[in-house]
Amino acid sequence: MALNNPYQTYRNNSVSTASPGELTLMLYNGCLKFIHIAKRAITDKNVEVKNTNIQKAQNIISELMVTLNTDLEVSKNMLHLYDYMNRRLMDANIKNDSAILDEVEGLVTEFRDTWKQVIQTNRQKQHAGLGGQA
Repeated sequence: MALNNPYQTYRNNSVSTASPGELTLMLYNGCLKFIHIAKRAITDKNVEVKNTNIQKAQNIISELMVTLNTDLEVSKNMLHLYDYMNRRLMDANIKNDSAILDEVEGLVTEFRDTWKQVIQTNRQKQHAGLGGQA
C-alpha cells in the first residue's frame, strides 16, 4: 500500500495548476538546483551524482529551447544562449569543471531573475486593469 506524501502531492498540484510563465520559472529554479548539486558532487568527487545532475540541467535547457516561439527575434537570441549553456554544461561534465558550472549558473540566474520580473510586471498590469473595471 502506497503512503501519500503530502510534499509530493503539493509539488504535483503546484505544477498542474501553474501558468506557463510559472512553469518556466520552475524550470529555471530546477536547473539551478541541479547545477548546485553537480558542483557539490565535483567537490566530493562523486562522478555519478555530478553526471546525473548535469544531465538533468541539460534536459531542462533542452526543454526551454523547444518551447521557444522562434517567430520572435528575442527568442532566436535566447535559443543561441540556451545552446551555448547546453554546450558549456557538456564541457563541465567532461572536464569536471566547477568554474564552467559557475558560468552557466550565472546565465541561468539572469534568465530566471528577468523572467520573474516579467511575471511580476504582468501581474501588476493585470491587477491594475481589474481595479479600473468596477
